[in-house]
Amino acid sequence: MTSSDPRPADAATRAVHAGRADLRRLGVHAPPLDLSTTYPFESLADAVGSLDAMMAGDDPTEAGGPVYSRLHAPTVARVEAALAALEGTEAAVAFASGMAAITAALLAARTADKTHVVGVRPIYGTTDRLLSSGLLGLDVTWTDAHGVAAALRPDTALVVVETPVNPTLEIVDLADVVAQAGGPDGGVPVMVDSTFATPVLQQPARHGVAMVMHSATKALGGHGDVLAGVVAGSAAWAARLRSVRILTGAVLHPLAAYLLHRGLPTLPLRVQRMQKTATALAARLAADARIGRVYHPSLVPDHPLVGPGRQMSGPGTMLSFEVLGADGTADTPAAFNAAGAFLGALRLATPAVSLGSTDTLAQHPAGLTQRVATSGGAVTAGLIRLSVGLEHPDDLWADLDAALAAASGEQGAASGG
Repeated sequence: MTSSDPRPADAATRAVHAGRADLRRLGVHAPPLDLSTTYPFESLADAVGSLDAMMAGDDPTEAGGPVYSRLHAPTVARVEAALAALEGTEAAVAFASGMAAITAALLAARTADKTHVVGVRPIYGTTDRLLSSGLLGLDVTWTDAHGVAAALRPDTALVVVETPVNPTLEIVDLADVVAQAGGPDGGVPVMVDSTFATPVLQQPARHGVAMVMHSATKALGGHGDVLAGVVAGSAAWAARLRSVRILTGAVLHPLAAYLLHRGLPTLPLRVQRMQKTATALAARLAADARIGRVYHPSLVPDHPLVGPGRQMSGPGTMLSFEVLGADGTADTPAAFNAAGAFLGALRLATPAVSLGSTDTLAQHPAGLTQRVATSGGAVTAGLIRLSVGLEHPDDLWADLDAALAAASGEQGAASGG
């Protein structure tokens, strides 16, 4: 199934069948894993034609074959077709990691006379660091989601935004950002990091976003064993992205592509189950006196951007909450120590970075993922980010409750709400 094929509207069906259009012709049921690094060619003319096509960012299939896996790999192309189908875009380009994908998108947008980027904060810490570092030769103006129009310049190449925001789960109105940037036709292109939402809950291209980026290491891979990134968008953007990938070598290994594709059929089921549990846990945490602020879109009554028919169809699988210190504060050394004690007392949830895995992961943004950011935003010393897995919600709550008891110095089991 290519992104231009007629395809079922339901995400569950697309997740199962996308990227498998050539299997019947190949005479196989499961997508094959092709580990070749180089490919024989029938003639020099075929090889030259393929190379020319790939250097232009085009698919070499019709031109004479892959030639070399840094240029094109059939297993990677298969999962790219699947991801484009899930996002509802013409194409998708896969990379060796999420940060490789973001870097490629920035380089693809940059031209000789367009070297300015508008960055919308808050945003993932390493993205913040990359944009602030000057490493890519870009001039960056930071703003919030309401200041995009005022931050634009004649040399603006791209607007970069993340929603839901890591780790405080604010939802950015993508249609509004695109409108501020001049609209989808002729305006400054907008790239969104949609990792937290996944294409199950949000398809930013529907709102005029030019490039949709995912750290596919997370929920798209879903099993903690794949490092990957993807950018989905138009065929024209895909050609530019492939050209960057060829020159920089930030290619996705076929084995990672195979595992990523293998996990996609269960993505809608995983997201829906995790979201239900996350919503239940958020409500219990919000009622617990040992907790400060709790961040989850389900806690915002009648959220204008979350719900059936809205930008994000559900509140998602991620939540964050503040563990209070012994002094009752959330942003002091006491809160930092309480957060550390909480993480150390977990027995079911795993204290680890990353997210979207089948098991629940808990981490400390201020000390880890957001530590590298040049702007901390609302990230407090006691904040814990939870990536909810597939465990039973009662078992997860028992684990969180016991860890909160340990963090607050309670004796015995906590009542915890």
